[in-house]
Amino acid sequence: MNAFQRNESKETLFTFISAGDDPPKGDFPLQKKSPKLCGSNYPLSIAFIVVNEFCERFSYYGMRAVLTLYFLSFFHWDENLSTAVYHAFSALCYFTPVIGAIMADSWLGKYKTIIYLSIVYVVGHLVKSVGAIPSLGNQAVHVVLSMVGLFLIALGTGGIKPCVSAFGGDQFEEEHTSERSKFFSIFYLSINAGSLISTFVTPVLRGDVKCFGEDCYALAFGVPAALMVLALVVFIAGSGLYRKTPPQGNVLLEVCKCIGFAIKNRLKNRSSEIPKRDHWLDWASEKYSKQLIGEVKMVTRVLFLFIPLPMFWALFDQQGSRWTLQATKMNADFGIYVLQPDQMQFLNPLLILVFIPIFDLGLYPLINMCKLNFTPIRKMATGMILAGLAFGLAAVIEVKINETDMPRLVPKESLIRVLNLAKNPVQVTIQDKDLFQQPVESFQNPAEYSKLILNGEQQSLHFALQHQGLTLAFNYTVKEKSVYSLIVFEAEGSLSSRLITDLEAKPENGLAAARFINGLSQDVNLTIDSKKFIAVQKNYSASEYSLLERDIYNNGKCITETGEFPLELGLLDFGASYTIVITNISGSAVETWKSEDIKANNVHMAWQLPQYLLISAGEVMFSITGLAFSYSQSPASMKSVLQAGWLLTVAVGNTFVLIVAEAAPMAQWAEFVLFTVLLFAVCIIFSIMGYFYVSVDPEDLEEKEEKRDTSSRGNMIGLVTQKTKL
Repeated sequence: MNAFQRNESKETLFTFISAGDDPPKGDFPLQKKSPKLCGSNYPLSIAFIVVNEFCERFSYYGMRAVLTLYFLSFFHWDENLSTAVYHAFSALCYFTPVIGAIMADSWLGKYKTIIYLSIVYVVGHLVKSVGAIPSLGNQAVHVVLSMVGLFLIALGTGGIKPCVSAFGGDQFEEEHTSERSKFFSIFYLSINAGSLISTFVTPVLRGDVKCFGEDCYALAFGVPAALMVLALVVFIAGSGLYRKTPPQGNVLLEVCKCIGFAIKNRLKNRSSEIPKRDHWLDWASEKYSKQLIGEVKMVTRVLFLFIPLPMFWALFDQQGSRWTLQATKMNADFGIYVLQPDQMQFLNPLLILVFIPIFDLGLYPLINMCKLNFTPIRKMATGMILAGLAFGLAAVIEVKINETDMPRLVPKESLIRVLNLAKNPVQVTIQDKDLFQQPVESFQNPAEYSKLILNGEQQSLHFALQHQGLTLAFNYTVKEKSVYSLIVFEAEGSLSSRLITDLEAKPENGLAAARFINGLSQDVNLTIDSKKFIAVQKNYSASEYSLLERDIYNNGKCITETGEFPLELGLLDFGASYTIVITNISGSAVETWKSEDIKANNVHMAWQLPQYLLISAGEVMFSITGLAFSYSQSPASMKSVLQAGWLLTVAVGNTFVLIVAEAAPMAQWAEFVLFTVLLFAVCIIFSIMGYFYVSVDPEDLEEKEEKRDTSSRGNMIGLVTQKTKL
């Protein structure tokens, strides 16, 4: 296996082999010879195909990299709905290749299919980009445009998936097999280059570029759209150089018809008087040739092994959903560079390019030297185990992440803390509540929130403040499942208080949240950065929380009646929530006191690297090995059927994720454990199936089928043959 054939193989390796090994048979019009590249045997036309593939893969992976955060931040959907829609789109992308294959083989041919579906693809990207412009309509308009765009993209990318690499193989003359093989190495390099670059660059366009006052999703989707337009233009530009073979019929349809006829014929002939047949597919012999039936038998043996495979893809494709969401709750500061959470996905194509030569040239030969029988089935099972371990690590990391989360409140529960902004200690007591045993010091960093147990959905509570021998009483109404701060301060020589509402959960997407309390006797206008302006009234009034990018904010301004003063806030960290009190103006500077309401993300994003290493290694052992094994066990004419079967396992795996996300919501760490256990269970089942599977040589099986005397005429006595031509 060439080092550039990464798990894009799950999409196109089938067409690589069928295009290289199985040139279309039959009588064709004489194809013109394409001009060659620099006097070699490489057709000039392949340059257009390779550039087209690079642009298309950049377009697809770049758009998909930011999709989950788009749902979460732009539509404000919850994590489960965002995950479900993401995997529904991914599943559709792997169902539609069947449509593209049928169109190419039975109707339009590969060239026209690529052209027409690429136009659909471009329209989908444009609609998707327009739907990401905030000023265009309300949320309903954005959702409709985005869903229509995603549907068209899925139809386009899936439809051309089985066509492009096969069309590239068609450009070579039959005697140039070695050149064709090298072409596919370059072809897969372009796939990996597009995937690697786009998954790194597109999140930068989303997060580091601001438009319409927020993350620039319109640009993040617009650049992939431009690349897809370029892909289409480049492909059309090479039109005069291509060798175009006409459609020759789709073997997948023939296989489905053969299986359907066998089942139908068997159900019609259930009488005990009718002789039994060796195999249930032999019931199709009244209509289909022995050769086709024999080949279908070989394919069904391999397809049976495909049954457990969707569970691997269910875990693997969560890199763009659940793992990206996990990264939003981590510390992304790598010192010299702050990584966007959706950029972590670039590790997978990078690691695949590293692992394939290591495995093929190092690990596998070493295992063979140790005389260990590391069969393809065992390699695939090992890949499943590695993916399961990756999700086990993800569960452990999720538990550590949750340590900085706010407690999950239940009915009749609330949280409260005290911020003492007075000059002396204050003792706070709440009637019938055993809280705050010690006095709260002046400007003391507050301890953890204390839990209040209420007697209903809301309750009026009596607060007593003891300060310098005086006791003051206040009544406040507290609602269930809410978080509060009791601010104690001095006003006009007397002690006073105010109950304000705090955030109930961490800010999303690694943002920081900050609010301001104005302890001055005059109103202030604050400028945090060039775009964030906040007005806070005097006498300990509090502003709303503002969401800010993680950064060091030392260039702000505080404007009062007496002048303009510099405002330094320091670092506002990932996922933290802050209360910033303006206490005084001393000379030419504003004095502030900063309290951390919710702790910052303290688990570094680098801790995701081991799980990416494991699942990427598992992908190499599972996907590439599985494809090579299934091809070795199937007849040459049935490769497209296996392609459909393999792609459908990816689709079914994504469908399973969206079902779990919507039908069985649970804590994220528990969901990771669930998928780990399910994959281990499936691995055991697959290993048992593989233990009883006997590897065969398709050519030997074909010879046995030809030599076997089935006495078909004798078996046909008494059959029901209505509407069946013998």
